[in-house]
Amino acid sequence: MDEGRYHYGVMARAIAEIDAAGGERVALEDLSGRLGMSAAHFQRVFTQWVGVSPKRYQQYLALGHARSLLAERFTVLEAAHEAGLSGPGRLHDLFLRWEAMTPGDYARGGAGLRIYWGWFDSPFGAALVMGTDKGLCGMGFAAEMGAEAAFADLVRRWPKADYVEDPMRLKPWVDTAFGHEGGLRETPLYLIGAPFQIKVWEALLTIPSGHVTTYSEIARAIGSPKANRAVGAAVGRNPISWLIPCHRAIAKSGALTGYHWGLPVKRAMLAWEAAREDAA
Repeated sequence: MDEGRYHYGVMARAIAEIDAAGGERVALEDLSGRLGMSAAHFQRVFTQWVGVSPKRYQQYLALGHARSLLAERFTVLEAAHEAGLSGPGRLHDLFLRWEAMTPGDYARGGAGLRIYWGWFDSPFGAALVMGTDKGLCGMGFAAEMGAEAAFADLVRRWPKADYVEDPMRLKPWVDTAFGHEGGLRETPLYLIGAPFQIKVWEALLTIPSGHVTTYSEIARAIGSPKANRAVGAAVGRNPISWLIPCHRAIAKSGALTGYHWGLPVKRAMLAWEAAREDAA
């Protein structure tokens, strides 16, 4: 099993055990025992995955962590959005550039478009990545829904495209996306969506790592302050999860609400980013 998938599997089981404790802190020995691991091995896996100890990490996995992020790291998007994509929302200092399919091409369901795909290891389990000659166009996670459902989900978005399995064509962009192999490379994104959806996804790109915002804040940032529900739908249709950080959008109450690839994945992403931000 790939190391990243193994680590995420441990994290997902740990989330379930921590939740079951009802807010009580679980001792390292107790938690590792529930997972069938030695305390030393468990601590080593956690530290490799996120860079902090399991004891400290529990606060990031707690159900109330999103509320604390909302209180302490809430991002006002209107100013950031006006500043453009060179602002503070860069994901882990990656250089992202993007272009969008024209509305007419989008309406044709990807007809005439060749999309390459492959499965990759990631910090959040198995990741399905898709891309065209212009850049990455799809990224989904199979840890909660399974590989077959994840693949069908992305293919359904562009049903008339020609799909070709070719992970090596995508690998340089994927390595950058997940922080592998050192040096920074520009990661091109090819956004395939309706014009309103693309405006929402552009706003998501301005949310800094380790921070969150609300659906209503996104609606204001794109000039549609009453379109909260439509914004929520567009966030859910984001085809390039992680790089377009829809996991950083939460409800005003601090509730995580839905996440297309599973709430445990969303919580793990937020916890992973917040812990790394604090450890930096």
